[in-house]
Amino acid sequence: MPRERRRRGPEGPRPAGRERERGRGAAERARGSGSGSGPGRVLALAALGALALGCAAWAGAAYGRWSRAARLVTPLAAPRALPDSHNASAAAPRFWGSYRPHLYLGMKARSPRSPVAGLMWMHQLESDVTLRHTCEQSDRLPGYGWLLHDGLRFGVQEIRDFGLALRTDFVKRPGGRHGGDWSWRVTARPTQDTGAPASLVSLLFYVATDGQGELQPRVEDKTRLAAVTGTSEELGHFTVTFRKPSGAGTASQHASYNYLQATSPGLHRVADVVKSSLSSRFVHAPPSGPRQRYFGLDTYRGPPRDPAKPPRTQLLVHQVTLHLPCQLEVLFESGSVTEAERPSPLAGTTLSRELAKHASAFEQRFEETFGLAHKGFSAAEQAFARAALSNVLGGLGYFHGRSLVRAPQGEEPLLYPERPLFTAVPSRSFFPRGFLWDEGFHQLLLARWDPALSREVLAHWLDLMNAEGWIPREQILDDEARAKVPPEFVLQHPEVANPPTFFLTLQQLLAQGEAKPAYLRRLFPRLQAWYDWYNRTQAGPLPYTFRWRGRDTDTKLFLNPKTLASGLDDYPRASHPSPDERHLDLRCWMTLASSVMADVAERLGEPATEYQHLAQALSDNALLEQQHWAAELGTFADYGNHSRAVGLERERLVVPPGQPRHQLPPPRLVRVVREPPRPRFVEALGYVSLFPFLLQLLQPDSPRLGAMLADLRNEAKLWTPFGLRSLAPTSPLYMQRNTEHDAPYWRGPIWVNINYLALRALHHYAGLPGPQQARAAQIYHELRTNLVGNLYRQYVASGYLWEQYNDSTGRGQGCHPFTGWSALVVLVMAEEY
Repeated sequence: MPRERRRRGPEGPRPAGRERERGRGAAERARGSGSGSGPGRVLALAALGALALGCAAWAGAAYGRWSRAARLVTPLAAPRALPDSHNASAAAPRFWGSYRPHLYLGMKARSPRSPVAGLMWMHQLESDVTLRHTCEQSDRLPGYGWLLHDGLRFGVQEIRDFGLALRTDFVKRPGGRHGGDWSWRVTARPTQDTGAPASLVSLLFYVATDGQGELQPRVEDKTRLAAVTGTSEELGHFTVTFRKPSGAGTASQHASYNYLQATSPGLHRVADVVKSSLSSRFVHAPPSGPRQRYFGLDTYRGPPRDPAKPPRTQLLVHQVTLHLPCQLEVLFESGSVTEAERPSPLAGTTLSRELAKHASAFEQRFEETFGLAHKGFSAAEQAFARAALSNVLGGLGYFHGRSLVRAPQGEEPLLYPERPLFTAVPSRSFFPRGFLWDEGFHQLLLARWDPALSREVLAHWLDLMNAEGWIPREQILDDEARAKVPPEFVLQHPEVANPPTFFLTLQQLLAQGEAKPAYLRRLFPRLQAWYDWYNRTQAGPLPYTFRWRGRDTDTKLFLNPKTLASGLDDYPRASHPSPDERHLDLRCWMTLASSVMADVAERLGEPATEYQHLAQALSDNALLEQQHWAAELGTFADYGNHSRAVGLERERLVVPPGQPRHQLPPPRLVRVVREPPRPRFVEALGYVSLFPFLLQLLQPDSPRLGAMLADLRNEAKLWTPFGLRSLAPTSPLYMQRNTEHDAPYWRGPIWVNINYLALRALHHYAGLPGPQQARAAQIYHELRTNLVGNLYRQYVASGYLWEQYNDSTGRGQGCHPFTGWSALVVLVMAEEY
């Protein structure tokens, strides 16, 4: 309890003489002389004491804020899990890659300031310029994505634009001290789309620096950029060569060339610089055929540079304008590769031979890993699965920079330490950056394909940990990443968690025998700190309960305040956020985390008793039921301060006298609470209700397992012909908007990651003796057929995997392509759980 700080007065009677002295001293002090010890002095001393205490308290509070802020941006005091991730000699096979997933085609090395390469293209129309560069949903392309990509040596991509089909190939060849050589081949051909643009197109290849390094152009015939020579700290000397159009299918007609040498404020502004440098004064004039004006690179005509912000990017762009079909090749050659390592340039027939060799090896390895042909899938279905895996691998990105973190007490945001991150991304168009809970699902697939890759990604993420044991849930590390994020979502909140799905990844690596003691030893201090952070900061109101922090506090505009930390965003929780909430899904995640921590500690000979105790307590089905079984609802549920009668209504505006109504803002939709909230279980049957089943915490003879399987298979509740919906139609908030601008997200649509967990759990219970064994097996086969069939049909119809699927029609919706956790369909097809 707090200590009292009252001042006590003197005890006992005062001497008579003291009274007279006190009076005389007061008179003297009143005249400005004397230094007695009467009440004025006492008051003065008291005031000084209070001031000193106040200053001390202020200083203490200020120091506390400073100390807390400092810890937020101080790295964990533990050895790095992956100390040499951006060293070419330590990671040569993965040094170069298609690590710019937000571009239709981009290349960079895994180094902090790597020079980069990229592709742009545009149709040459009469008066309009549409430059393709970054993957944008607004481009509405009929389809794009990797058909083959092994994550290491090569990739084959198909891009379907209107009237134009592009095939992009790349191959890497090891050698030297800086990651070796690589080559691109871009093949363009016309398509027969109705109303397609003219077949004259421009392909623009560029090389750019990112804060360090030098580039020099080599120009032929005044307008053709034949090559770029460069140097940087990480790459040494290198050459990029742009070969003339050639190869099978290339039209013999004339090509027009332009080039640009310019600077840019950063890589995120490269396309703006290119657009500002285009002029329509150029004429494409083949020896035979009509002359045609086209937009070509001229001189930069953008706004003047800010002298206070010198450009950080050197840019060289090679533009080729020609009629379709055509084929062009770009070669990157490292200066440290020897003649013996490079018997011939990686171009022409050599490039074709290497592509064919890698494609054959990929298809053979894919079948050996997943066995889809053996399981009876058609050739087209196998190609769909190969594309799904390839797009996760082709969506790997390498980022380097700082997160922006909310400081305590509403002070200025803090810059997190500069760190690298090698990670897959959920969506190249909409989410081309790292997300903590997504990545655990991504690695369930990639760990089957390449366990070493997953170990590396996991180590990268854990190396982002601060001194508190916190990892920012969304990684927005550089200008290119920030260019794709609304400003209000850039700031990361240090009290906000995300589901610790990396324990799923680690559990799988352990089961595969792919997590050796030396690797676990490097990870263990960080796993401990991360696990402790969850237990410390996300603890619930009762022992062995947990609560997501960071729920939206605006209860006026939201139908149900969101819980972004959970990853399930608008899934219905208690209507009135409070410290009394108990969140079922987080409790289940912590059960999994405790079990995996106990396993890792035992393997390393570290103290495991605490983890074992928590795993045993959280796995106790009786305790789970006591805290989360809602008997009146017949399901597991969250608990909190909740009203079952809330809605959105238009607010009534009062028009002040004399003010015209049209001058008032339009009335908003605001929340109306028709029943006072009280502590109770939340009536939402959906994904959260299933978590004790999804993470396999229920005993096979649990009476609750049968009830959950019944809800899962009930077509009036969670079952659809396309997969399990996220919220049952019987739930009050099913498909309800959260605000007038906030459509339902996890309130009905089908999500692949949770369906994967459901299939994994059904497969688990179908293999265990118990009263529900046969029922689990039956539901497993039905759900697997529904999910795989719908994802394949939607891919054939649209060309994409999607973020979510409509629970009424099965149609893909949300952002696309979403080849993050939606690619878990490959594991479902392979029955790898």
